Amino acid sequence: MNSRVELQDGTVCFGESFGATRPVAGEVVFNTGMVGYPESLTDPSYRGQILVFTYPLVGNYGVPSGRLSRLESDEVQVAGVIVAQFSRFHRHADADASLQGWLRDADVPAISGIDTRFLTRHLRAHGSMLGKILPDDRDVAWSNPNDLNLLSEVSIKEPVESGSGAKTVLLVDFGCKRSIETSLLRRGFRVKRVPWNCCISNEAADAVLLSNGPGDPRHYSGVIEQVALELAGDRPVLGVCLGHQLMALASGCEVFKLPYGHRGQNQPCREVGTRRYFITSQNHGYAVDLATIDGVWLPWFENGNDGTCEGLRHSQKPHMSVQFHPEARPGPNDTAFVFDRFLELIHAK
Repeated sequence: MNSRVELQDGTVCFGESFGATRPVAGEVVFNTGMVGYPESLTDPSYRGQILVFTYPLVGNYGVPSGRLSRLESDEVQVAGVIVAQFSRFHRHADADASLQGWLRDADVPAISGIDTRFLTRHLRAHGSMLGKILPDDRDVAWSNPNDLNLLSEVSIKEPVESGSGAKTVLLVDFGCKRSIETSLLRRGFRVKRVPWNCCISNEAADAVLLSNGPGDPRHYSGVIEQVALELAGDRPVLGVCLGHQLMALASGCEVFKLPYGHRGQNQPCREVGTRRYFITSQNHGYAVDLATIDGVWLPWFENGNDGTCEGLRHSQKPHMSVQFHPEARPGPNDTAFVFDRFLELIHAK
């Protein structure tokens, strides 16, 4: 079926529909990763976004079974998918379905035959913008996911406990990737996963992890107030991605929207005060303004490409945060040690 991509600035690209045949609107962003499309498509941080894959061939190894825990949530989270070419046939021992069949079953529109090189260069030059995937002559209203409370869509509804460790981590679910919880369980923690709007300070636990998630962090004022109350205490806190931004806002820092974000598995980050770089997995469209950080908080990591803030450490309390994804699914596991640092803080209490 003939289909097209329309951007809000009037740019139009023509292709062929291979997912659900319905119109969809969202924010068009691109991912520079070469592998890991099942993990990316199920990452709740992509909620409401139309994802452009810069790698030219997608779908060649199909989609693994959810029982293998290679999916980051129980559903496809993106609003739509744009690729240059998708593979109609897949080969992999763990594959349960094709990419095309999976997206159709999930009712997620997708389009192939797009010059994703052109589209990515256009977004880099003009910034991420609203867009649509339109099959045939159908249309749909523009939709900006950053104006919505996406946390209520991607967070769990009731608390869930797992593991049997001596120490308990309160995992505040803002759209948490499954592999973050897995990373904690592998380190011997008992994990209590709670909804996004819980009263954090009233929950009994040895430490708190604020997860990744979608949307504009500045819109979540109620959550920021809860995080501020938690940071006033001495319980160890780790923020990841959105959690990092919420910690910064709760501490009086400012956050700004990046022109086209950091999405992929090849973002270089330097640990401040050293010459050591790490290759990181990232998925975010906002960043903490380094100019607004006071002396109580110290920069921990900075992006090697644009110098933006990639992590913070409190100078006096056991609080720290990272903008990248230390669980690294998909992506390199260079920064998995962040969870080990968190473990050390907890045992030091």
